[in-house]
Amino acid sequence: MGGVRQGSGGRTAAIRFRAAGGFLLAAHLLLVGWITLRPLDVPWVSAANLQPLAGIKADLALGGVQATRRIGEAVLLLAPLGVLLPLAGGRLVVSPWGSLVRTVAAAALLSLGIELLQTGVPGQVVDIDSLLLNTLGVAAVHLAVVPAARARLRHRAETERGAALPREEASQGPTPTIPRVGIAP
Repeated sequence: MGGVRQGSGGRTAAIRFRAAGGFLLAAHLLLVGWITLRPLDVPWVSAANLQPLAGIKADLALGGVQATRRIGEAVLLLAPLGVLLPLAGGRLVVSPWGSLVRTVAAAALLSLGIELLQTGVPGQVVDIDSLLLNTLGVAAVHLAVVPAARARLRHRAETERGAALPREEASQGPTPTIPRVGIAP
């Protein structure tokens, strides 16, 4: 995109960013739904993991490469939401901690919803560690990208706004006042 435009064009650019964020968010959620909620034809399924960190310990016992792949998949599955949720929100001026909390909470609820929906899908297994790792991935991406991107976009908007507005002229002294005039008898 060519940057934030002046005047009403700036609002147009913001709307385009929000629309692009919403579209990419919907596309990513469809992909996540297809990956996590499609029935799998497997000969056997392991039991649900409801004990926190037990699945991570089991993955680490498999060895470095296998553990990295399995844990990495869980961390990266919802990680793009760390950027897509704030992008779809479209606000530049917001508390960094508030944004992080809202984004991580939304991702944790989405991950919980996916895990609950998996209880009815053949071949899919509920794993509390997936919820933890998905949420960790969203938080990490959000912290790595969103504050710097917002600061850059704010700086760009301020720079362009400053170039679009005429500079203030030097002060010409105090504003003249009109003395009080008495009321006629």
